[in-house]
Amino acid sequence: MKLVDSFGNKVSAGNRTALDFYERAVGQLALYRGDPMATIDESLANDPSFVMGHCFKAGLLATTSELGAESGIASALDAAGRHIGHAVERERMHLGAAHAWLSRDFAGAAKLYGDICAEYPRDLLALQFAHLFDFLLGNSTMLRDRPAQVLHAWPDLDARRGQVLGMYAFGLEECGAYDEAEALGRRAVELNPADVWAVHSVAHVFEMRGQNQSGVDWINRTALGWREHNFFAFHNYWHLALFHADNCDYAAALEVYDSCIRPQSTRVAGEMVDASAMLWRLRLRNVDTGDRWTELAASWEALGDEGYYAFNDVHAIMAFLATGNHRQVVRILSALEAAARRSDTNGMMSREVGLPMANALCAFERRDYEVAIDELQRVRAHAQRFGGSHAQRDLLHLTVTEAALRAGRRSLARALIEERLSRKPRNDFNLSLLTRARDLPHEESMQVAREALHHV
Repeated sequence: MKLVDSFGNKVSAGNRTALDFYERAVGQLALYRGDPMATIDESLANDPSFVMGHCFKAGLLATTSELGAESGIASALDAAGRHIGHAVERERMHLGAAHAWLSRDFAGAAKLYGDICAEYPRDLLALQFAHLFDFLLGNSTMLRDRPAQVLHAWPDLDARRGQVLGMYAFGLEECGAYDEAEALGRRAVELNPADVWAVHSVAHVFEMRGQNQSGVDWINRTALGWREHNFFAFHNYWHLALFHADNCDYAAALEVYDSCIRPQSTRVAGEMVDASAMLWRLRLRNVDTGDRWTELAASWEALGDEGYYAFNDVHAIMAFLATGNHRQVVRILSALEAAARRSDTNGMMSREVGLPMANALCAFERRDYEVAIDELQRVRAHAQRFGGSHAQRDLLHLTVTEAALRAGRRSLARALIEERLSRKPRNDFNLSLLTRARDLPHEESMQVAREALHHV
């Protein structure tokens, strides 16, 4: 007779100890705490034939969005394959989803994990994998809809309901339902103060509304519940740094960067993405960031993941542009060009957003602002296709706005800034941009001046 996990799902575990370690790993991953990979290794040490344990490893490695994880995914799938004979159907579905990711059908993997959720709505692991892949792919509606599809299976008294609510809150926020997202996110945190993802969902609401001080207070007030031994805490602190930056408190933003976002050099792609995104925003504002770019660029170079996931490549090229490393810039561009010729998911992401954006950043760096404006304006409407959240992709809007200001495009700059102010009317940084735009000469005056110079 097959064992059943605490969610009511059959598993192929041969003994209760292996299953207990597996469930502990699922709980750790749900809260981004501890070392779920080490815990699942304990599970497999007790039962090497436990297929779901190998599925856990493969899926967790895939969520890193790193090329270097492929060998580990392949190894986990090979191990699972050796014991496929006694796998239950749900485990076979997990294997199919992980195989899709390994074949670089990222969109297919997200869909297949979503299929598991539909068939087994109390598979928290499948829901989390589907949710994270939807995030990596920028699938805003599915970030909302997959948790909505399974919420009925998690009653009010269920201890894990809050984690489903936290995911649902993030999806609602990405779809613009800010009031409902904030309410559900807060409820999830009430149910479990360690729910770092739910805290993150509410932080996104404050970011999109431009409620910077509320965001600062929220992160600081809830931090005691989630900051320790948490491998997602850096991202919540990235939001804290964003709030400080939009308050024009750049010293505070850099202090958070040094203490919580990048306290030490790592080669973890997700951490490096946030580091690049923060430093680039400060660079657009001419904030002195010292030698922080140098350390970060060295880490991107050592990672060597170019051509695997366009969202990472774009953030890597920021570091190489900031440090003037032309050789690495060319390497990233070449990898994006090669990826854009492929038919897999990253081929689409590179072709439609990643490569044009990288070219725009290069143009911005060489002060060819008109080219940067053209490229960024062309991709803005479908930038979600290369992944991330609205808050992360705001970097495109910030860059094109700065390009318009530096190019003296007064009308365009004013239009872009008014767009920002329509969402965040009391944002200090946006108001400073408006002042800059108003101080620009009218285009007609500039044209007269250019013509006068031409005739001299």
